[in-house]
Amino acid sequence: MMTREEILEKIKSVIADCFPDMEGETFDENTIVNTDTGIDSMGFVLVICKLEALFDIRIPERQWKKLSTLGDVADAIQKRLPSA
Repeated sequence: MMTREEILEKIKSVIADCFPDMEGETFDENTIVNTDTGIDSMGFVLVICKLEALFDIRIPERQWKKLSTLGDVADAIQKRLPSA
């Protein structure tokens, strides 16, 4: 099973792939996605869709608006990953 830190690293990697101009930015689990990163709602949808594909999971749309920090996103992913 993947650790929370590994999940966070993959989230940061997906953000860097989607938004190359953010390369070099430092994000942690307390980073607020829409204000600290400057990612708008359409960009957030792109990131979530890429994460769902990467982890082979599905995060219900109704939960997306509850995900404000990178830590929230990591928690949502971790809950949906199959247990070892």
